[in-house]
Amino acid sequence: MPVGTIYYGGSDTPINIEDRALAHLKVVIATKLRRSESFTVSWRHPDGQRRGRSTIWLHPSIALRFVFDDPEPTELSREWIEELANSANSSGGITLVAEHFDTGPVDVLDGDDPQLTVGKVEVEELAIDKLTVAGTEVPVSAPVNGSPVIQTSETPVQAED
Repeated sequence: MPVGTIYYGGSDTPINIEDRALAHLKVVIATKLRRSESFTVSWRHPDGQRRGRSTIWLHPSIALRFVFDDPEPTELSREWIEELANSANSSGGITLVAEHFDTGPVDVLDGDDPQLTVGKVEVEELAIDKLTVAGTEVPVSAPVNGSPVIQTSETPVQAED
């Protein structure tokens, strides 16, 4: 597992963080600093280092450099970036946590596959237990006249049979 490094300010001690985690952290840090926002970043010390945890205060006026072991950029998880960004906006600052989402390689469909059809699809029945739109869960209410209703910020729409 490639390990990247953060060099912060004039510190002689580099901060080593796994490349994939560092790539996600870099996106959130760059966004916050671009907005001239200061915040903290905390992490547990990795195996092989003194037991414990550390916190640094990040400020736009302090020099910061990210160095990655792997020359190829990593595939980013929007969910992980959102989780880190949410913690950055809290009073506790960013707490670097392990990724909770599977972002491994995705199977790519071959456009020449004769079984692949792109376009409209007829659906006989569709059951929605949970609907997320742009990262926000949309509540699905109890059935009205036998059909479920999806409540959005607009007028409720009754599902057609």
